[in-house]
Amino acid sequence: MRKFLIVTADDFGLHEAVNEAVEQASRAGVLTAASLMVAAPAAADAIRRARKLPDLRVGLHLVLAEGRAMLAPDLIPGLADPVGRMNDRMFVNGVRFFVFPALRRQLEAEIHAQFSAFARTGLTLDHVNVHKHFHLHPTLLTMLLRIGRDFGVPAVRVPHEPVWFAARSGNWRAAAGAVLLGPWIALMKRRLRRARMLHNDRLFGVAASGAMDEAKLLTILARLPPGITEIYLHPAALSGGAIAESMTGYRHAEELAALLSPRVRAAIAAGEFGHGGYTDLRSDRSL
Repeated sequence: MRKFLIVTADDFGLHEAVNEAVEQASRAGVLTAASLMVAAPAAADAIRRARKLPDLRVGLHLVLAEGRAMLAPDLIPGLADPVGRMNDRMFVNGVRFFVFPALRRQLEAEIHAQFSAFARTGLTLDHVNVHKHFHLHPTLLTMLLRIGRDFGVPAVRVPHEPVWFAARSGNWRAAAGAVLLGPWIALMKRRLRRARMLHNDRLFGVAASGAMDEAKLLTILARLPPGITEIYLHPAALSGGAIAESMTGYRHAEELAALLSPRVRAAIAAGEFGHGGYTDLRSDRSL
C-alpha cells in the first residue's frame, strides 16, 4: 500500500482573508483541497477564486452547528435562530435529532439545501466533511450518505487522528478523546466501506486545530504512514477573532505561513507519496 497525502483548508468562504490564504497556498503547491461553507459570508468570493485555481480540489463543508444555515429560519425553526444561525450545543442537539422526527426532517432539508447550493456553483465535488466533525453522529452520517448519493459524493472525511499526534501536541484531552471515540470511528469506517465510499485512513489537525504550524507539518510528513492521510488546517491572512468570534485563539496566519513554507514544500517534494485531492484517488487501486 502506497502513501497519499491530502492537505485541506477548512472554512473556505467564511471570510475573504480565508479565501485569500487558500488561493495563495494553492498556488504555492502545498494545499491541494478546500472545504467550502456554502452559506458563509464570503462564499461567493471563494467560488470565484476556486474557478481560477485548476489544481484546487473543492469539497462541501456541511455546517449543521455554529454557523449560518442555507434555508430561511422559518423553514428550520428547530435548527436555526430567527437570524438563521445554528448554535454550538452539539450534544444537546444530537439527542434532539434522535428524539424528534420533525427536527430530523428539518435537518434533512438543510443538508439537501447545502448540497444543492454546492451543485449550483458548477465546481466538481471532491469530498464532503462536516463542521466540528458532527457526522460522527450516526443520524447525520445516514443523511449525508443518502442525500449525498444523489449529488455524486466521491469521498467523506473520517476524523480519525492518531493518539501520538494529540499527545505530542500537548493536548491530553484530545488524546483521551481520540481513544474514547475509537468505537465510533470504527463504526463510521465500516458504514463507509459498506456504502463503497472513499475515505481517509487518518486525519491530522483535530488536537492542534488553529495551531498547525510549520513544525507540526514537518513532524507529520516525517512520519507519514501508508494509506490515505489528510491534514486539515484553517489558514487565513488574518488571525483569531478577526475571522470569527469563536476563533479568538486560532493562529490562522501561522497556518498560512506553514503552507507557504519552503521547508514544507521541500519535504513534500522529497516524499515518496502521492499528493492531491480525493478525486485524484478514484482510479488508484494501490490504496
